Amino acid sequence: MKRIFDIVCSLIILLLFFPFGLIISFLILLESRGGIFYRQERIGRYGKPFRLFKFRSMRKNADKQGKLTVGMRDARITRTGYFIRKFKLDEFPQFINVIAGDMSIVGPRPEVKEYVDLYTEEQRQILNVRPGITDLASLEYFEENELLGRSENPQKTYIEEIMPAKIELNKRYLANPTLANDLHIMWKTFVRIIKR
Repeated sequence: MKRIFDIVCSLIILLLFFPFGLIISFLILLESRGGIFYRQERIGRYGKPFRLFKFRSMRKNADKQGKLTVGMRDARITRTGYFIRKFKLDEFPQFINVIAGDMSIVGPRPEVKEYVDLYTEEQRQILNVRPGITDLASLEYFEENELLGRSENPQKTYIEEIMPAKIELNKRYLANPTLANDLHIMWKTFVRIIKR
C-alpha cells in the first residue's frame, strides 16, 4: 500500500511541479556551469548504495570541500541555490528516486557512506526501510545548516550530536510506520516550508 501511495503521489507532484522545475533548471544553468542536477551516492535500504537526485545549488565540485553544508550563507551556494534551499525546492527531483524504488516519500533521510559506517548495529536497523524525502528528523532539524554554521567544529557536532538524535527520531518513526503517520509528517513538512 505504501509503495503504491508513493508512486501515485510522486507522479502527481512531479507533474504539478514540472513548470517550476523548468524555471529552476534555467536559472541554475544561467548562473553557473555544472548541469542542472547534483547526484550523490547515498546508502539506501539494506545498505545498498544509490544515486540521490537534487537540483544543483552549489558551484561545480563544491562537495570536494566537504559534504556538510554549514549555514545558508555557505560561500559555495549560488544565489539560485540559496533560494531553492530555503524553500526545499532542491529536494523535488528525489521524487524521481521514489518512482525508481530507491526511496519513499516518508522515511529516514539517506546518509553518505562515511556516516553510515559509524552506525552501531542497533542504529543500522533504520536501513531496513526505504529512505525518505522527509521524516521526523527533517522536521526537528529543519534549520540544521544554520546549526552547523554556528558550530566551531561542524563535523564533530554532526557526528556526536545531530546524527545520533536523528537516528533516535527515525527509530521512533519505525515503531509506527503507518500511512496515517506518513500523511501527518508530509502535512507538517508542507506547513513548515510554507511558513518560511
